[in-house]
Amino acid sequence: MTQRIFVPKDASARAVGADAVADAIAEAARGAGRAVTIVRTGSRGLAWLETLVEVETAAGRIGYGPVEPADVVGLVASGLFEAGDHPLKIGRPEELPFLTRQTRLTFARCGLDDPLSLADYRAAGGFDGFDKAKGLSPEAVIAEVTRSGLRGRGGAGFPAGIKWETVRAAAGARKFVVCNADEGDSGTFADRMLLEGAPFLLIEGMLIAACAVGAGKGYVYIRSEYPDAIATFSEAVTIARAAGLLSEFDLEVRVGAGSYVCGEETAMLESIEGRRGQVRAKPPLPAHAGLFGAPTLVNNVLTLSAVPWIVVNGGDAYAAPGYGRSRGTMPIQLGGDIRRGGLFEAPFGMTLAELVRDVGGGTLSGRPVRAVQVGGPLGGYLPAELLGTPFDYEALAAVGGLLGHGGIVVFNDTVDMAEQARFALEFCAIESCGKCTPCRIGARRGVETLDRALAGVQRAANLDLIADLCEVMTHGSLCALGGLTPLPVMSALEHFPEDFERRRAE
Repeated sequence: MTQRIFVPKDASARAVGADAVADAIAEAARGAGRAVTIVRTGSRGLAWLETLVEVETAAGRIGYGPVEPADVVGLVASGLFEAGDHPLKIGRPEELPFLTRQTRLTFARCGLDDPLSLADYRAAGGFDGFDKAKGLSPEAVIAEVTRSGLRGRGGAGFPAGIKWETVRAAAGARKFVVCNADEGDSGTFADRMLLEGAPFLLIEGMLIAACAVGAGKGYVYIRSEYPDAIATFSEAVTIARAAGLLSEFDLEVRVGAGSYVCGEETAMLESIEGRRGQVRAKPPLPAHAGLFGAPTLVNNVLTLSAVPWIVVNGGDAYAAPGYGRSRGTMPIQLGGDIRRGGLFEAPFGMTLAELVRDVGGGTLSGRPVRAVQVGGPLGGYLPAELLGTPFDYEALAAVGGLLGHGGIVVFNDTVDMAEQARFALEFCAIESCGKCTPCRIGARRGVETLDRALAGVQRAANLDLIADLCEVMTHGSLCALGGLTPLPVMSALEHFPEDFERRRAE
């Protein structure tokens, strides 16, 4: 009987040698006369254990990690194929505290199967949600999404059910479903993990959405920096089409050109239409006049991928876990100076301290945590004193933070927060689409003004000017790029003022 060995082909694992590890195991098996099948899976999200190798045994899958290509000879000598003891042996991965503490709904299958095996996906209940949705009215499907409390997982947190109903009710001869997979925030990788590890889940979510809003075509807009995700998801679409799943609703993959602002929904629509990615003024909203002027449902990868579970199990079941108005689970991404970085799916409400210290194990450097940034480069910097804040849309907003796409980046006590504030302004200046003056000009003037303050030139006056400029950007920018850039700048000034006082005029 052929034994299965599981090795991730996720980009994060491949970056640390997973392909070479898989090749070395296959070669060692041939040399030992062992009949093995190397199954290339997605990632379980245990980034600090990559490359994670799992051996199929009668007692379940036994893991080893982090495995480097040079480790394979020693692993085989220690009895890898019999799940023998070795310093890299971790036992059953699902028994690791990092996984047992999770509530995996959206990412339940990531890392377990061949992501391009339609048979494996169906065997695990795949497309049950789509099959059920086809037997319900559009109103009934949307009612379940509304009851679930699902909010947009891309950053804004807008109730998904309201957006779906708006598109369903909009008049139009044609409608579209567009998935925003332009994941460009620092410290975020959940979209990539799902596109590479469970692509059929997103396809199923988009099929359900199409049934609910009456759309005939969908687009998935993926950032060009994700070549593995583009290749895997594109192949999954081809497989789904060949299986007849896309006979009434077709999907097309569009690749972005590296513009951060195309993560904003209207700039993304402009890009799909073949124009420069610039933000549109709203109204009209995309739900009324979006792609090619037609009513368009725009959701991100995580939002659409949560829908199959909701349809199968019911909106009330999804809404049961959570905190306040934030219902269900959120794939939280832990990065920066952290011992156990990776993806942790859990209900809203855990504190930042629990996530960083208990789940993440504190800093990898061993130095004290000085700040965390939640929600990407536009999120506020929160000091260690605010780590008791719950991971929740409203709780983070109340302390000047942003939940965003769910990424948490940890900084130790060596960070220069004045430089981080400068980076936020410089990032906005570089990535601005140029459509509105507060963002296009404001960010550049902000960098210049902050440089003068940090050089000791009229420091107080220039820092006051930065505060005024941030207010104009907040209220005058067309989109969140210019409107939210003041969050990291002002939070750094508020919580770490000493970093802006250290410099002296040359």
